[in-house]
Amino acid sequence: MKNQIYINDWLILKPYDKQVPTDFYYLKISNEVKDVISKKELGLNKFLESKDIVTLSCFLTSYFEDIISETHIWNSFVNIHKRLYGKTLPFYHVDDYYEDEINPQDICFLIWYFLNTFQKDKFVIPFNSFILYAAEKVYDIFDKHWEYAPENEQLKNYYTINENEKDYYQVRNLIDNILFNSYLFFTDVAKDFNDKATALFKTHGKDKNIHSYFNELRDETLHNTHTALLALTGKEWTAEIIGKKHPLHHLILNISQKVNAYFLYKGQDETDIFLEHIATDTPFKLTKKSFDFAHTLKEINTIVFIGMVKWDGEWWFSGTNFTLPYNANIILDEKNSVEKRAAINFLYQDKAKTEGILKEQFNVFKKYNNGSPIAFMIAEDIEKFLNGYLDFYNKSLNLTEKEISEAKQRGSTKGFFKSGNKIDFSHDKLEPALVFFNEKKGVEIVLGLNSAFPLPNNPFFDKKLSEKHIMHLLVDNSTSIELVLYLIKNYKSKLPFFKTELGKVILKDLDFLLRFWKKMNYFSGSYITLI
Repeated sequence: MKNQIYINDWLILKPYDKQVPTDFYYLKISNEVKDVISKKELGLNKFLESKDIVTLSCFLTSYFEDIISETHIWNSFVNIHKRLYGKTLPFYHVDDYYEDEINPQDICFLIWYFLNTFQKDKFVIPFNSFILYAAEKVYDIFDKHWEYAPENEQLKNYYTINENEKDYYQVRNLIDNILFNSYLFFTDVAKDFNDKATALFKTHGKDKNIHSYFNELRDETLHNTHTALLALTGKEWTAEIIGKKHPLHHLILNISQKVNAYFLYKGQDETDIFLEHIATDTPFKLTKKSFDFAHTLKEINTIVFIGMVKWDGEWWFSGTNFTLPYNANIILDEKNSVEKRAAINFLYQDKAKTEGILKEQFNVFKKYNNGSPIAFMIAEDIEKFLNGYLDFYNKSLNLTEKEISEAKQRGSTKGFFKSGNKIDFSHDKLEPALVFFNEKKGVEIVLGLNSAFPLPNNPFFDKKLSEKHIMHLLVDNSTSIELVLYLIKNYKSKLPFFKTELGKVILKDLDFLLRFWKKMNYFSGSYITLI
């Protein structure tokens, strides 16, 4: 075990590179925490290496510093959780909980959270005895320092913003600090990003554009990632941390999704650059406040690949960009791509119409599938099943042969029925599979988890594999929450897993855990693209 935590270990979790006066005080506390939680009899070494226990010590002490300094990072989580679930924390009893102060329940939760984000091979349940014991000892350390610990005024500056700020890049920098340079998301968003960045440099480190790739990766992560805590985005955390009374609160919440796409250059004036989204012909105005290269755009219909977000009513450049001469093949590919058209669905998607289509498709699916929203088969039979459903659905619409042909050409279920495309299950064609019609999203396919479903029409159910398949279904980010909820609502009583200690823990805080496990999928929209 490393004998001491040094200042560089502490600074890894900070938004600044050089120590400030209060850092040495909290470094001392971090070492006290490490001395307690690194004891072999505690058992943390089963999950963490010695260097990771150092990180955990700094992580927990950063929570203490956050409360003392009133940076509102931890309290923002508590406040949102309370609004969602009517209680301050998941898992633990909070009858004797004191808001805006340190609590042993906070420390229990933070240890659980750290262990289940820093490593993902084992799910650590929140009531493990070593978590409860460690939290008690760490709380005693913090309580001893409560009256004397200094506020870190410099830290607060990194998590606030001027009330009159108009520059999107200053706002983006604040979101960046919260997601990538705060202790709360260090083992989650920051770790995921650092892993991807390491892989990027390993693969493309010698590429002359490597820094552009890196900046794009960071920008894409900043705008699109969701945190394991409550499946929220960076802008949502930022708005919560600065508070509802801050003039920028609603502007930050209303930052658009990021658009990364090919456009045609259509001209410019003194304030804006005029672009046309190739896939949909949608016009965009990019503010020149955000783009220093407007003078390089001269020829109409030059192809521009660019990232942008809408901030305070204007589109701002964000990420990377490059230009290409007009190319008919690129134009054709973009216009024929359902995925590329769907990239800006959020701007004009008719939610009511989409829900109506999905409801209609769901009802037809059940008629086609003997009244059930779920079907079981081997993988190689999926395409035949789906094509049969598509034909059945088209006939239910009383379409002409020409209209049916055109419908198949368009394909509106994320590519399953695109002309000329086949679903390739050549490597696992005999794998047990299921097809589920998700009322909120559309057709969903899952391979190899059939033993989670004890249905009479499921010939692949194996009781011995049931618990393993249920856990996989719960924690896998690629499976939908709707499929999990369908299982629990209809078959919970038939599955012994949900009577175990772990099963009861999961059911008690199910929505919180689904957000935790399925952070990138929890709020995902439908697979339907309106054309």
